[in-house]
Parts: sequence; structure tokens; C-alpha cells
Amino acid sequence: MPDKKQAAFQELVDRILNGEGRASTAQRAQAFDNTPISPSVDALIGKVVARPAEITAADVAAARTAVGTEDELFELVVCAAVGQSARLYEAGLSALAEATGDEGPAHAS
Repeated sequence: MPDKKQAAFQELVDRILNGEGRASTAQRAQAFDNTPISPSVDALIGKVVARPAEITAADVAAARTAVGTEDELFELVVCAAVGQSARLYEAGLSALAEATGDEGPAHAS
């Protein structure tokens, strides 16, 4: 039986990437994967992923201008944060499996 937490996480990922939203599904996938969208959006996404404490109002304003609406930008920021969370989760599961010599349950993605 699949792990309920992993199933819930996978539902979250599916919803933010494929569910109804203002940002395109392609843009959401790019933010989730931390792949280029546009320079100002990439700068903000990079900070969301690696240095969230360094995000400034200017970063948000520049990205909003490039994207269009606050709703779209919010969705991209959420996708970037969840994408980074997924990568960290996978890395943690891999490290745990390696340390214990156990393949464990299937990973979230």
C-alpha cells in the first residue's frame, strides 16, 4: 500500500502543476523544475529556491512585470517552493535508503 504522505504530496504536485490556474502549465512546470522562464522571474525563483531571506520588493516587482499578474506570480512562486521541497524530499529519501541499505517505499515523483 502506498505511503499516505507520499500520495498526498503527489496530489499536491499534480494540483499545482496541472490544476486550474492563471499561469500556464508550462510556466508552472518550469518554476517547479527551476528551469528558465525569463531573467527577472528566474532571479526571483532562484531566490525562492536557494535564498528566500534575500527576496526583495524589487525582485517581486520585476518578476510581476514580466509575468503579468500577481496571481500568476504567486502560482510560480508556490511551484518553485514545492519543486525545491520535492528535490529535498527525494534527496532525503535517497540518503536514508543508502544509509540503511533499504530501497524503502517508492519515491514521491
